Amino acid sequence: MFYSLLYQPLLNGLIFFYKIFGNLGWAIIVLTILIRFLLIPLTLPSLKAASKLKEIVPELERLKKKYAGDKQKFTQAQLEIYKKYKINPAAGCLPQIIQLIILIALYQVFAKVLQPDGDIIAKLNEVLYPFLRLPPEAVINTRFFYLDLARPDVFRFSGFTLPLPGFFLLTAALVQFLSSKMMKPAVKVAQKEAKKTPSTQDDLAATMQTQMLYLFPLMTILIGFSFPSGLVLYWLVFSIFTVIQQHFVNKGLFINGGKKA
Repeated sequence: MFYSLLYQPLLNGLIFFYKIFGNLGWAIIVLTILIRFLLIPLTLPSLKAASKLKEIVPELERLKKKYAGDKQKFTQAQLEIYKKYKINPAAGCLPQIIQLIILIALYQVFAKVLQPDGDIIAKLNEVLYPFLRLPPEAVINTRFFYLDLARPDVFRFSGFTLPLPGFFLLTAALVQFLSSKMMKPAVKVAQKEAKKTPSTQDDLAATMQTQMLYLFPLMTILIGFSFPSGLVLYWLVFSIFTVIQQHFVNKGLFINGGKKA
């Protein structure tokens, strides 16, 4: 199922756009945008939930003060607030899982397309649909600006690889940080309010939220040091799309026909 529903279609989609643009970098960008559009019905609920959570922060603050010594009543009241505003705290789980599965499938696609094996075309043709098969003498162009999409995006000087992220990798990490920050607009408020409550669990939750802001960008850089930069390019475009989409959600353009709930 994984092969027929994800791996094969993604590989064929990548080669389809590669044949149109003649450049693997642009093929990855267009394929990424297409994937992101197809995922909108799944990701939009989580983005709306993040936007609504920002709006109910004052109410949650009042609940924390009111039920500072009663965790059970606070949790019950919090669930009532979520129900009132139709917020599903778990709305972001499914999109994240799906994105991870797609990322794994894309890694396998890139591993096949970008490998320096002399039989790569023959192996690709085994997976490609008949109308997309490549001629035996074809050579995949992996150059995109300064990038070699088959290699990690790190600085290289006089043949030596320096332990520093390249432009695309660094930009991907920064955009990921911005995306995480936009998805968690109440982090600072949560930290501030957690200090006012006697429960250490509030402090722990707020600390974990803050750490996630920095953990994802750091993971992006660490992964980028090891994986082909084609995967980093995908993640960069994907994160940029997420930031743009979250911006419009925060403006209320995707909520109730343009009006914030």
